Amino acid sequence: MELRHLRYFVAVAREQSFTRAAETMHVAQPALSKQIQQFEDTLGVPLIERGSRPVRLTEPGRLIFEQALQILERVDDLRETGRRLRLTERNRFRVGFVASTLYGRLPEILRGYRLKRPDVDLTLLELLTLEQIAALKEGRIDVGFGRIEIEDPAIARILLRNEKMIVAVPVTWDATHAPGPLKLRDLAETPLIIYPKGARPNNADRILALFRDHAVRPPVVHEVRELQTALGLVAAEAGVCVVPASVERLRRDGVAYRPLDEEKALIPVIMSYRKDDPSPEIDLILTCVREDYEREGLKFGV
Repeated sequence: MELRHLRYFVAVAREQSFTRAAETMHVAQPALSKQIQQFEDTLGVPLIERGSRPVRLTEPGRLIFEQALQILERVDDLRETGRRLRLTERNRFRVGFVASTLYGRLPEILRGYRLKRPDVDLTLLELLTLEQIAALKEGRIDVGFGRIEIEDPAIARILLRNEKMIVAVPVTWDATHAPGPLKLRDLAETPLIIYPKGARPNNADRILALFRDHAVRPPVVHEVRELQTALGLVAAEAGVCVVPASVERLRRDGVAYRPLDEEKALIPVIMSYRKDDPSPEIDLILTCVREDYEREGLKFGV
């Protein structure tokens, strides 16, 4: 039994005529009659009263007709569901990001992407870099913007740029220390606030490694879950926090920002995606990154 048997039978039952049903289904009448005969042979019961004009269904034929209608409706529903799913997948682009990239160029990059793809449903998910790798492999996001270099054979990574790091300090601390850029040794006696608290490796590891490389050991280290919490503790005079320079765009009462005068005080912005992903959206969003950097005078990949 095949779906065409059901469709031909339903057409004959509705039209009450083999001739009109053949015209509706765009097949020759003898071929249609043969298909109906095969359908009856498969079921083992007569469906149409032979010689009736107009065509009349037998009692089994009326029962099969109702069931055939239900089956064909379900098949059409499945086909429509598949069409919608294909359309949804084609018009959806999911982006993972770490919170600090929102204070950099990411909003402008995504705005440029929206202008080029107004028909695409752009979904944004805040995820740590390590979480982005898992989300990419599971298909939950299509591209990720993170800060940590994580090697995975299934994931391609592109360094967009290295951003300078600065120090967020309480305004009272700022007022009592000499103005100008800071060295890490200037923070040796000050509690340090690091973020995020969660899956490792993450940005907290990078900051702690930076202090170790300069033989500076803060007296206290407070580890918090997110950047906003860290800045809140800075405003509360609980310590200082090393952050990407773009975070200075976030003006917050009680917090001042100082340049950090250390050669290796850099934090990358890394775009990650699946190596086997053929989507043209990957190249398009990378184009948006390059265009934005060019407008802003930022060097790509450095």
